[in-house]
Amino acid sequence: MKKNVFFGMAAAVALTMSSCFGGGKAQQQQVEFEESDSTESYSPFDKTIYGLCGNGTAMNTLQLLTDNGDTLNLDLTNAQENGQVFGGLQAGDRMAVLPNKNKTEAQIVINQNTLLGDWVMPNPIDGSSEVGIRIKEGGIAESIDQSSIVYKTWKIYNGKLEILSQREGGGDMEELNLYELILLGADSLVYKTSGVDKQEEETFEYSRWKEKPAMDLHGLKLEDSGDEFRIDH
Repeated sequence: MKKNVFFGMAAAVALTMSSCFGGGKAQQQQVEFEESDSTESYSPFDKTIYGLCGNGTAMNTLQLLTDNGDTLNLDLTNAQENGQVFGGLQAGDRMAVLPNKNKTEAQIVINQNTLLGDWVMPNPIDGSSEVGIRIKEGGIAESIDQSSIVYKTWKIYNGKLEILSQREGGGDMEELNLYELILLGADSLVYKTSGVDKQEEETFEYSRWKEKPAMDLHGLKLEDSGDEFRIDH
């Protein structure tokens, strides 16, 4: 019995010394990460707040009705001056917001309703067709007319667009990439690779896919072709 007590005391002393010399430092670093206001600092925690744009939204204030049932009135001044309000503000639209620590200011605002949809660009190989990405509700992403890369999921992570994809010939290996939004409008989406060397960063410029008008055999829009263009055989 005394032997068990002795080993228990020794273990407690060892654990205390470990906390003093190692564990305490690690814990202090974690607190520093959590309390940092910088969006560039590494943090394993996603600080994004989701909710709906409220009717109380004004020119410099976003009223956010959060998924947790809270109502936040966030100052937009700095976000607007830094070009970090993406997709516009429309009451009822779903928003993803990166706030400051006190949740009084919005650092990055993303209108998810505007982000959803089919986005295309000219095929970088020959420009003869359009390729792109389909961003759907529920975090689903799909490729548009391209087989070299398969988009799978998307989410907003600390104000950045996170996309999970798989490349052709890569086996089962998946890629998880973070992108910084540059522009998001009704017909335009531009983002660039995040966290890479400036010389290696890549920018993706999309436009919203629009159905092309149907053409007849003579290259005329069907809605424009009339009797004067009809050829009798």
